Amino acid sequence: MKSIRSCFFLAFILCQPLASAVEPVANSRNKAERLEWFRDLGFGLFIHWSHDSQLGSVISHSMVGADEDYLNRFVNELPKTFNPRKFHPQDWAALAKLAGTKYVMFTTKHHSGFCMYDTKTTDFGIMHTPFKRDITAEVFDAFRAQGISAGVYFSPDDFWWLRENKITIQRQIEEVHPRNNPGLMKHNQAQLRELMTGYGKIDMVFFDGETDGLTDLAWDLQPDTVVTRGAIRTPEQHIPGTPIDEPWESCLTMGTQWQYKPTNEVYMSGGEIIRKLIETRAKGGNFLLNVGPKPDGELPIEQEERLREVALWMFVNGECIYGVRPWIVTNENDLWFTHDRKSGTVYVIVKSKERWKHGEWKDLVLHSVRATDQTQASVLSQNDKALEYQPDVLPKTTFEQTPDGLKLRAMRAQRLYNDRKWPNPVVIKLTHVKPALVPPQVETLAAKRSSDGSVEVRAKLHSLGDSKTVEASAEYRDITGLDVNERMENWEASPSLVRDSTGEFGISVQGLQPGKTYEFRAKIKHPLLTVYGSEVRVLMKDSH
Repeated sequence: MKSIRSCFFLAFILCQPLASAVEPVANSRNKAERLEWFRDLGFGLFIHWSHDSQLGSVISHSMVGADEDYLNRFVNELPKTFNPRKFHPQDWAALAKLAGTKYVMFTTKHHSGFCMYDTKTTDFGIMHTPFKRDITAEVFDAFRAQGISAGVYFSPDDFWWLRENKITIQRQIEEVHPRNNPGLMKHNQAQLRELMTGYGKIDMVFFDGETDGLTDLAWDLQPDTVVTRGAIRTPEQHIPGTPIDEPWESCLTMGTQWQYKPTNEVYMSGGEIIRKLIETRAKGGNFLLNVGPKPDGELPIEQEERLREVALWMFVNGECIYGVRPWIVTNENDLWFTHDRKSGTVYVIVKSKERWKHGEWKDLVLHSVRATDQTQASVLSQNDKALEYQPDVLPKTTFEQTPDGLKLRAMRAQRLYNDRKWPNPVVIKLTHVKPALVPPQVETLAAKRSSDGSVEVRAKLHSLGDSKTVEASAEYRDITGLDVNERMENWEASPSLVRDSTGEFGISVQGLQPGKTYEFRAKIKHPLLTVYGSEVRVLMKDSH
């Protein structure tokens, strides 16, 4: 039999700050009980939609670098043809409900400044199109009718205002920040007041930009609102490698673009979306999945199809997504975990690369979970009593606690597709279980550039866990040109060294390119598991 060392990879929950996402504000007025409520929701729907969906372009950003002729047509002509006559938000909301989402985040105003609600602050909005209806009000009404909480996406950046005031359109530079433009600050505050006073209970607000003068206003107007971006970490287009024991939210698109992209688009499969939902929840975050409606108001069929695949999986397995927190490890190889702390239940989510065939027994061994006298095991949504057309088979889930680990035996007995080839994860529910190991703990302290072009990553090993030695190394990735919230998943590793004691240590990373910005994190490899520290970034000086 293969050794445990060669068979298992575990990722551990470390309560470290994540430098690759916007840092939470120090004076956040998010209420603790409301943040816990938000964490329990687990799964939300992001909707990016504006008048430039007609072009299939990136939302808003095409205004940056555009000449005056383009801007004039974008602001004055394009709204005249925006008329989403097939807009039926009740259909969106019904599908979102079926897919298992618990909240919606709607783009009331993106960076372009085009308002998707009835505003008195500008004529650049939905009420000055042929449609002439308050889309935001209708979206919120439809989703609330399905029991889905309503959230406002709001951009403090406003390209329309910059153009009106003869300021070059740009993002994330001092000249365009609202704090340096009193007129823009006043404009934003007036719009936020409209949204927070005219649209009922706003459960969440997502500020996509500088939040000076806005977060406190939102809390003043609605004290129970949860400010997400602007007050908690909201990594974009990636899931952090290091789980975080505090509220956070990962925002992902189905394809390459937030808004509708009719051509040259590549979508994730439904299965990929499900796997990202599982990983996000295993690491303690909320999963905010984006859709981009067509300019006529319908969802693209590719997005609807993927939501319906998610819907089937959630209908069967939603119990492992809602109201859960991370287990002591996120995963053992292809087995991922979520944990209901109130009931002592652990959900084992089997994300194997090979499809678990209908009617097939599977034997698993868990090393992070220990059974008790009260433990029970079952496959979610199965009665463990019947396999269709095979009355002689009893597909009952069983377990045995052994010195080598908790051994499980389970069958996928529920037929979800006609051809029985359901490809997505199966979930095993274990009640009244306990942790079976003590993981190590590491903290990334800093990453310092040296004169020879290398970077020393400083870290502190707080605990070896239950091992006498561990391997210590650093991982790094190029993040040049990426938005502060946006990341790719590719990490490279430095050579490792052996540690047999706790305390601070340094790892040298060589071969980095001048002028690039890199992100670094400490890595500890234990015989049974690998853990990571938080992420820090360094700008490499150009050699010229």
